[in-house]
Amino acid sequence: MLGWAGSGLGPDKKWVLHLEWLSRLSSLKLLKLGSTNFTRATNWLQVIRSHPSLSILYFEFCDFPEVDPSSLSHTNSSNSLSVLHLTSSFTLHPSAFPLLLNISSNLVELDFSYSHLPSLIPDSFDNMPALERINFWQNNLVGGIPKSLGNLCSLKELNLGFNNLSGALTVAVKNLSGCAKDSLEILTLGLNRFNGSLPSFESFSSLRELDVEYNRLSGHFQDHFGTFSKLRVLNFDGNRFTGPFPNLSRLSSLRKLSLSRNRLEGPLPVSIGNMSQLVLLDVSYNSLHGVISEAHLLNLTKLRLLFISFNALSFNLSSDWIPPFQLDYIDMSSCELGPKFPSWLTKQTNFSHLDISHSNISDTIPAWFWNLPSNLMFLNLSSNKISGSVPNLPLKFDYTPSIYLSSNLFYGLIPRFLSNSSVLDLSNNMFSGTLSFLCMKEESHLNYLDLSNNLFSGSIPDCWSKNWRLSVINLENNNLSGVIPSSLGSVELLQSLRLRNTSLYGEIPNSLQNCTELKLLDLGENKLTGIVPPWIGEKLQNLIVLRLRSNEFHGDLPSSICQQQFLQVLDLSLNNISGTIPSCLNNLAAMARLGSSNVAIQSFFFYADADWTGNNNSYLGIEGTFDDHLLVIWKGVEQEYGKTLGLLKVIDLSCNKISGEIPTEIASLQGLITLNLSTNMLKGSIIRDIGQLNALESLDLSANHLSGEIPKSLSRLSFLSVLDLSNNNLSGKIPSGTQLQSFSATSYSGNPGLCGAPLRKCPGDETPKPPNTEGDEEWFEPLWFFTGMTTGFLIGFWGIFGSLLINRCWRHRYFEMVNRSGDWIRLRMALQMAKLHRILGLKG
Repeated sequence: MLGWAGSGLGPDKKWVLHLEWLSRLSSLKLLKLGSTNFTRATNWLQVIRSHPSLSILYFEFCDFPEVDPSSLSHTNSSNSLSVLHLTSSFTLHPSAFPLLLNISSNLVELDFSYSHLPSLIPDSFDNMPALERINFWQNNLVGGIPKSLGNLCSLKELNLGFNNLSGALTVAVKNLSGCAKDSLEILTLGLNRFNGSLPSFESFSSLRELDVEYNRLSGHFQDHFGTFSKLRVLNFDGNRFTGPFPNLSRLSSLRKLSLSRNRLEGPLPVSIGNMSQLVLLDVSYNSLHGVISEAHLLNLTKLRLLFISFNALSFNLSSDWIPPFQLDYIDMSSCELGPKFPSWLTKQTNFSHLDISHSNISDTIPAWFWNLPSNLMFLNLSSNKISGSVPNLPLKFDYTPSIYLSSNLFYGLIPRFLSNSSVLDLSNNMFSGTLSFLCMKEESHLNYLDLSNNLFSGSIPDCWSKNWRLSVINLENNNLSGVIPSSLGSVELLQSLRLRNTSLYGEIPNSLQNCTELKLLDLGENKLTGIVPPWIGEKLQNLIVLRLRSNEFHGDLPSSICQQQFLQVLDLSLNNISGTIPSCLNNLAAMARLGSSNVAIQSFFFYADADWTGNNNSYLGIEGTFDDHLLVIWKGVEQEYGKTLGLLKVIDLSCNKISGEIPTEIASLQGLITLNLSTNMLKGSIIRDIGQLNALESLDLSANHLSGEIPKSLSRLSFLSVLDLSNNNLSGKIPSGTQLQSFSATSYSGNPGLCGAPLRKCPGDETPKPPNTEGDEEWFEPLWFFTGMTTGFLIGFWGIFGSLLINRCWRHRYFEMVNRSGDWIRLRMALQMAKLHRILGLKG
């Protein structure tokens, strides 16, 4: 055996200039090379093919040169090589692919996983009769499955997952239906682009595992598996299957059944309770409904992982029911478990993941529940109506769990054991007391903290240096007071800081400039003072949202704010900011672009969770995402934006003491959706090129000292739905155009010099009245009336009567209609005659 590995994945890789030395090691059977660059060893493939005894070859994270096929035309294939692994070899040229497939006629195992090969699968497997295992996982393979793969009579495992393979799955399966159908045990085709209906697999008599997850398969889920006694794994997640849940109870050996994220509907069949070998059942994210009874679960003695969330399923279990299983992973979110807390959970003593959120539970949690397992990794009870307090127990966990208790009716103090978590979400409850539980002697593993909308009081503790891993801190809407602690600046990974409406005072601490990863900073609705720190623009270069509204900030708006390349929401309204609007605002690149690359503004954090794959791994490290939300004054109304927050582009400087003119550079912010500069001391005219703000939907310049005419370009803003120019010194005619005339007069009120619709007419716009010719007008009105009426009657009468004379069918239909509606016609004629008599009487 010979092996080595370079020290890295980049320039630190070990370089090999040639491989002639390998042929001198004639007895070598196993060679492992990692992180090695072979780009100068152009003969590497010839040397390997001609080696007399090499049996096992592992290349990982290696670089290879392009291969000249003609150089191998006279080189015999290896007679000894049986195992070839070229994994994570990102520079493997597609030209080498077909040549490697014929490297040895005795090859048993072939692994090209994680190599990003952009190629069709070569139809070159005919001379590999011994091949048993093929792994092409996570490449860029395209096209379909060649027929030569189906002719590998010894093939047991075929993994083509995570590629770009396409076409009808029925064709792919047909191409595998040669002699390989009798030997194939594991078939992985997931994460591709196969489409069509599910083909029959009944002829694949040895099949044990089938994975076609996340393709584009559709139609009803048919039972195409017969009575397979060997089938253990079925994974059909993430397709478009419809119709009722299939009856798979005949698959007596099935251990894992995954049908999540499809469109299955109807009840879960009771026959599923007969699948006694089932370890994992995942039917989440479908449209299943109906009742789950004890009969569904009666014989599932080996069940460990249960996923039924996001269906309309309800449970009908007796209060003394004892489940026949011990679950490790319980995911029942959005199922109907309430109103009582599910008592059968008292028998589940070893779960690592429990999610019963959105389950309509309106009960207190029994005391026995809080004796949580030490291996807990994930607990979600959010969005119920659970009441009561959380007991202060000396619980210790093997890991740092994610705990979600938000949107319930919990009250009381926070027990210290909850701080020993990676995610802690207690928002929207009635928890009270201080936040001292956050101060620990040892380092915290908290990544995500949301205590918003509670009754916490006191000051924010100055002990954040122990919580340096935090990505999200949300303490908004509490009864806190005091200053922003300087130790918050030690949380350098912080991406979202929300301290809105917490009665904080004092200045923004300079230490926050260390939080250079901040995307959202919301300190609104407090009593903060001082100037807006210039370092916000200089240091916090990743800011997307800056919200400081409704405080007591004063001084000039710092020009450094223009350095924010990603800023999309700038809200400094309701302060005492003075000075002028910086002319450099056109440097706000994100606002200058139309559209948005991200609909949501997300923060990322890491947490551990139980392994839901059913393997023996104890836990999985997961990157979680948090969609930030924000209160924004939108079209005059305060609204909260969450998953669409990234679409907003807002500048709100209203209700300050800003003076000077509106800088013309603002016209460059073509992506701006809301501009509010109202209630300031701005003077001068409205910028002439304001019509360049193509995306603008809301414009408020009211209560300033603006003068001059309204620019004609304003009428070109086709998306504008809110406009307020009131209480200025504007003059002249409101530009004509349906857009500006569609607003009410209040949008222009308080400008005495303005005229034109929807205000009063401008001088010279009055329509001149025709001269009065004494009695002539009275004579011409009835004259023209009777003349027009007579002419119209004659034309109409002969048009209709002539048609009736010519067309017999129309004539019969007409008189039939007259007979049915004679009364109605006589009534209308009487009314018209009465009206005519009134006109003649008035004229006489």
